[in-house]
Amino acid sequence: MNYNLIIQATHIATQSLKQLAKLSGAHEIQAISQQAFRLAGANPDSQVAVADFCNEAALDYGFVPSTRRPSDFGLVVMDMDSTLITIECIDEIADMIGVKPQVAQITEAAMRGEIDFSESLTRRVALLAGLDQAALQRVYDERLQLSPGAEKMLGKLKQHNIKTLLVSGGFTFFTERLQARLGLDYTAANTLEVVAGKLSGRVLGQIIDAQGKANWLNRIRNELGLAYEQVVAIGDGANDLKMMSEAGISIAYHAKPVVQTQASYAVNFNGLDAVIPILGIQ
Repeated sequence: MNYNLIIQATHIATQSLKQLAKLSGAHEIQAISQQAFRLAGANPDSQVAVADFCNEAALDYGFVPSTRRPSDFGLVVMDMDSTLITIECIDEIADMIGVKPQVAQITEAAMRGEIDFSESLTRRVALLAGLDQAALQRVYDERLQLSPGAEKMLGKLKQHNIKTLLVSGGFTFFTERLQARLGLDYTAANTLEVVAGKLSGRVLGQIIDAQGKANWLNRIRNELGLAYEQVVAIGDGANDLKMMSEAGISIAYHAKPVVQTQASYAVNFNGLDAVIPILGIQ
């Protein structure tokens, strides 16, 4: 199989591209855009040398089969917090009640895979008890920002009729608003219990944890009649690993080391629009 080496960054020096072509054995350098280049005929056996060079030069790279086309894919599944959006919603909700440090500490431990996600969520949500429900809207209005390149990526996926699933260990309050705003096809998340206008400190129903995310991916994949190879999963934390293992291609986005080592590709220096060339979209 022939491969192209995709190199992406805000600024890429010509000298770096020439060096990477030499390292990878590529025979031609082609511009995809100002931020992305294709090195045609690259040898994937050069991955270690290419990875070392790119990490040093703050470049994202990926060996992509030259035959890959967007029509190869039918579904992109993505995490919400720190992936589609820049924040961890629960940390920002916690800030409204003065317990952000305690909650963030548990969030970090869960994302590194040090504690079980369901347990971590239960502990974090319990710290939110008594907070006025209006605080959720404040977090959405004042703090929630899309990751760079998110809308560009979603626009390209829609253009190529690739469906989208936003699946989150976070909360339906945010996923539902993002679905309406961005035209996402499917969403799934946890529901915070509200009693008399205040958070009770509990989650309703079964918690969507790592297995829950994987189950949702497979549920929508089956519903769409897609094969494993036609699904792409994007995530950043240990809670995304099971979901990512159920996809033909997995992309670690500004992710924890444990996720980067297990993903097909890692995007560390660019926005979500870096996904576009990886999927063979021109």
